Amino acid sequence: MTVLFDPRDPAVRADPYPIYRRLRETDPIHQSHFGYWVLSRYADVDAVLRAPGVSSEFYRNTTWANRRGGMDSPLVQSVRNWMLMLDGPAHRRIRGVISKVFTRAALERLRPRIAAETDRLLDAVGEGETELIDSLALPLPVTVTCELLGLPGSDRDRCRRWTEHISRVIDPSITFEDTADMNKAEVEFREYVADQLAERRSTPREDILSLLVHTEVDGVRLTDREIIANVLFLFVAGHETTVNLIGNGLLALLRHPDQLRILRDTPEMIADAIDEITRYDAPVQIVSRLLTDEVALAETTLPAGAKVMLLVGAASRDPARYADPERLDVTRTGVRTLAFSGGPHYCLGAALGKMETAMVLAELLRRYATIELAGDDLVWRPNVSFRGLRRLPLRLMR
Repeated sequence: MTVLFDPRDPAVRADPYPIYRRLRETDPIHQSHFGYWVLSRYADVDAVLRAPGVSSEFYRNTTWANRRGGMDSPLVQSVRNWMLMLDGPAHRRIRGVISKVFTRAALERLRPRIAAETDRLLDAVGEGETELIDSLALPLPVTVTCELLGLPGSDRDRCRRWTEHISRVIDPSITFEDTADMNKAEVEFREYVADQLAERRSTPREDILSLLVHTEVDGVRLTDREIIANVLFLFVAGHETTVNLIGNGLLALLRHPDQLRILRDTPEMIADAIDEITRYDAPVQIVSRLLTDEVALAETTLPAGAKVMLLVGAASRDPARYADPERLDVTRTGVRTLAFSGGPHYCLGAALGKMETAMVLAELLRRYATIELAGDDLVWRPNVSFRGLRRLPLRLMR
């Protein structure tokens, strides 16, 4: 039997777009032998993200939970409190508190800190050959998240290690070793955040952790379990998306030197170009949902109880939505990327991730007259839900 889409296939990690194209053209509403309906067209993915009879509460699925250690495992107990994994009133309650972290004013206050950290990291890089993921793309977002929450910058390396393990939780290709690592990291990260919360209760500060401890929604405060779980989630969401957006975006521009030249000549266009850069090689490739009610699409109706895998990366290159979708065009208008999800679960941190990426690209182009790949041996990280490079070797010259 021919398998049209297998998320465990190494080709999906290396270059998923030919596989996506084949799916869109031959079986866009694909019923896979893994038990998922796999959707690859923009209109279908968008419709499911916005449909009312759709659930994100995957932790309720026994098979899904068992792959991650079981219903009583530390990881699944944490995930069941993640804003990402909740529906309805429970989701709106936690989102109402977390949204206070991502106000426009709060993000603007971070801008000088992002600029200073970018400068510090690039000062250390200097000129010549470097590896940009470890030297810039990885440390920057975790430092920004620590700054946002009020956690010590000296703890960023620990937070980064924990985050990199826990982020595999939504990946459909995890191994038993991944499960053990994720659960160990969750316990250690939870204990660390619990200690930080205890400090905020005894000595409140002007930071987001203190805000989370004391803010009420409809007269009810979040529990410690809810706060800790969503602090972990903020690290996973902010870290993975931004690291991949920086790496994927710069690689795409280097492979399209005409587009890089446009941004170098008109740096004021960079912020608006981030949506197109995100569309071209989405940092989030796969989002999954459970259907609590049937959902009608153009050609068929998905039944209640179905598990649906939404190929965001495929949707982003759907020719029915975007003209000439295989081409990066930083002047493209009307881009509405699904990489930050859609509907009630649209990512609260999208604006922050795009701000960080725009500032990094602007500073790289300002500092360096020459930015080149220092090798073609690119290695992609094993997570297929998040698409990102393990290494990006560059040659930088002023």
